[in-house]
Amino acid sequence: MPDVRATVRLQMHRDFTFHHAADLVDYFARLGISHLYLSPITCAVPGSPHGYDVVDPTRVNPELGGEEGLAHLVAALRQRGMGLVIDIVPNHMGIADEHNPWWVDVLTWGERSRYARYFDIDWHAPTPGLDGKVLLPILGGHYGALLQAGELTPRFDWDSGRFQLGYGERRLPLSPRSHAQLLRAGLGEPDGLALAELFEALEADETPEALAAAAAEAWRGLRDYAATAGGRADILAALVAHDPRSPDAIERLHAVLENQHYRLASWTTACDAINWRRFFAVDTLAALRVEEPEVFEAAHALVFRLYAAGLIDGVRVDHVDGLTDPAGYCAALRERLAVLRPRRPANAPRDEPWLVVEKILAPEEAPRDWAVHGTTGYDFLNQANRLLHDPAGAAPLEAGWLALSGLGAAGGYDAIRLDARQRMLEERFAGELAAAAQALADVACADRAGRDYPPRALARVLRELVLAFPVYRVYARDDAVDAEDSRHLDTALRTAQAALRPIDRPVLHKAADWLGRQPAYGDPLLHTARRRLQQLTSPVAAKAIEDTAFYRYGRLLSLNEVGGEPDRFADDADTFHAQAAWRAAHCPHAQLTTATHDHKRGEDVRARLAVLSELHRDTLTELAAWCDANAGLKREVDGQPAPERPAELMLYQTLIGAWPPGLRPDDAPALAAFAERIARWLEKAEREAKRRTDWLTPHSDYEAAGRDFVAALLRPGSEFVRRLAAFVDRIAAAGALNGLTQTMLRLTAPGVPDLYQGGEFWDHSLVDPDNRRPVDWASREAALALHERQGTLAPLLASWHDGRIKQALIARLLAARRAHPELFTVGQYLPLPVHGPLAGHVLAFARRHGDDTLVVALPLRLAALLDGAATPALAPARWADTELGLPLSGRWLDLLHDRQLDTTERLALPTLFESLPIAVLLHHRP
Repeated sequence: MPDVRATVRLQMHRDFTFHHAADLVDYFARLGISHLYLSPITCAVPGSPHGYDVVDPTRVNPELGGEEGLAHLVAALRQRGMGLVIDIVPNHMGIADEHNPWWVDVLTWGERSRYARYFDIDWHAPTPGLDGKVLLPILGGHYGALLQAGELTPRFDWDSGRFQLGYGERRLPLSPRSHAQLLRAGLGEPDGLALAELFEALEADETPEALAAAAAEAWRGLRDYAATAGGRADILAALVAHDPRSPDAIERLHAVLENQHYRLASWTTACDAINWRRFFAVDTLAALRVEEPEVFEAAHALVFRLYAAGLIDGVRVDHVDGLTDPAGYCAALRERLAVLRPRRPANAPRDEPWLVVEKILAPEEAPRDWAVHGTTGYDFLNQANRLLHDPAGAAPLEAGWLALSGLGAAGGYDAIRLDARQRMLEERFAGELAAAAQALADVACADRAGRDYPPRALARVLRELVLAFPVYRVYARDDAVDAEDSRHLDTALRTAQAALRPIDRPVLHKAADWLGRQPAYGDPLLHTARRRLQQLTSPVAAKAIEDTAFYRYGRLLSLNEVGGEPDRFADDADTFHAQAAWRAAHCPHAQLTTATHDHKRGEDVRARLAVLSELHRDTLTELAAWCDANAGLKREVDGQPAPERPAELMLYQTLIGAWPPGLRPDDAPALAAFAERIARWLEKAEREAKRRTDWLTPHSDYEAAGRDFVAALLRPGSEFVRRLAAFVDRIAAAGALNGLTQTMLRLTAPGVPDLYQGGEFWDHSLVDPDNRRPVDWASREAALALHERQGTLAPLLASWHDGRIKQALIARLLAARRAHPELFTVGQYLPLPVHGPLAGHVLAFARRHGDDTLVVALPLRLAALLDGAATPALAPARWADTELGLPLSGRWLDLLHDRQLDTTERLALPTLFESLPIAVLLHHRP
């Protein structure tokens, strides 16, 4: 088994390096963490704040401290018996600003590049002008206009000896053929002409090895030639010959650009004409083909070397659904790590490497058997989240949202989701849809039974099928889809069929056969069609749901979280028990998380917003009153108030959830800082919603009106601020209790708990970049040191606003996990009964392994009983006549109070919740 008890996620960048992390190792060890879990550590675009835009997967990022800094961190971890897990990015690379040597090589040599098959490029796309070329949609205007304006200019890099194309700050490589063109424009000497001929000769070299050797000689020759006075003069003459002010030079430069292995184009062409697969719809991230063995080895060479050297102990795989064959990939990754495991040095753990994958699971979708330990925990996040919601609030909050937003039936989640899918497919993935339709058309043309299905009919049915997909994707390989994927495909078929004309329905069913209902068995055309579909449905779902619909639908924002389904409002205790028992039996080492670098709202924002499901009537009253009172603060943009009403309602929920504990309505500096955070959130939320502004075409006036509205709302001492603060004060204790319950679930349920950086105090962050702000580690270290001296949790309840009680709870439970690792990881999960008047407000379960039994009791949905309370706890007397059924009688150790309890098999909750609203008991049978 992997020896991973608990992880802490750290976001690495040039302002937080391996040395900064090493300075915190002692603190994390005292907290009870077993492994640091780092964001990507490979070379990324310089200055990257996250590391997912990898430009060189073969090197440790020097901005983070390089391999030497990594070794320093690992040495500090090993001294404390800790380990390291890294986030790897096998599905895409960053290609912005020409920092990626693989991509630059492709642009230089085209199909002849040794890396031409590393990226998912359609080298023979049917789009005119793209045969044998890569579309580069990087221009801020139309190509012809920019060429005429002189914004595209040839340059010469005197250090490397290469001609380049300059566009603003960008430098693009030029092909060897165009080197010869440029040289001939300025050369007249025999040596120079010979150099031009050398570059022309490169076109004859065919093998990558011969090409690389000849190219190296040509580059060296040009660099040496440029170092001479005559060479410098000739090269300058060549550049002058392409003075953008001359009409003849413009024609010559256009001829040079036509000889490139890429075609420059306006950014507006990307979604329609792109001929290479992107990560989602990001033009600066190109997809990799790691299903090819050569690419797999090249992209993972560093990972394998670091693992064999004992510097890492496990990996988290980013966006596994972006890969052609996730199951095959995971199996290959595990096999390679297993081969390397015996080679690890003596001071490195020899336990099985921990392997988890980032995978969005639909509500009824089970984790796949991919030879991994599980997912990164979005499924658990939403299971715990739904447990905190009162189902009674679902209908009233829905009716209130539809009425107050002014959207009516169009504001329902199903309508918003479908509209978002249609918009994303047509506006952001039109090129990918066309490529998938073309792949189907190729299959039809080669199949006697399908040749009468024309390409346009196939495109229509494919569009409806993608729109109807109920999950991120299916996983058809050579064989037909399995039973679960067949069920998902049938669901999509039924929905798509209802949207199509009868004449198109046979086409739909035949397409479904090709896409997974019949075996492929090595048919390359079927494989291509399946790959195109499976790598299209996933990004369409992500961009349409999480990055669009979640910012348009505002019934209750705590439900709009990564991996969530806002129309699934609440789960009861039995549902949570069933999910936890399944995880204990099938993937006990899956990761558990309630906060991530990708979350829309911090875990304690969601915990507080969940209270609104209980106080739904009062919530709707407040929202309606605020809309009326603040109408005069808006200004009109394009004849309509800004921000629009749906955005305004979501803004108010965000203010409620993110209001910092202890913030006073008259604290001007703190309010100004809060207002700045909220304004940045609103701008991002509005762009993601894509209603009146978006990322591609920001509406500056509308966005400015939103910033002004936020500033006007959050004026110190204003009536709205006082009313907002009063409402937050009323629900804050209940929200904090939800936060403690959520923390307890993550630390005691089956799985490996993850702590997002800084989340040991209250986490009232918003979507990135807000959730990646610098962490005040000094205050956390000081709080932990104080708790270690005092040792008890109950006194911290009175000062709960400072977050120390959450940190102390984490430290106490992680200490228990360290003392009883198998109990928490592979222990059996058993629901426990609760009896009495408040039984519906308690979740209780046991974990059992060998002679050890753990009992956990947690409060649920106590907002009505805590209404306006100063502390997040009921008076013990309120629990009168409510009892917890224990799995056995005897002496129990109360882990949160360091006391012994001698009980029968029924324990009164006033005793259990005597000084804390949560309880964890441990029983050891000699």
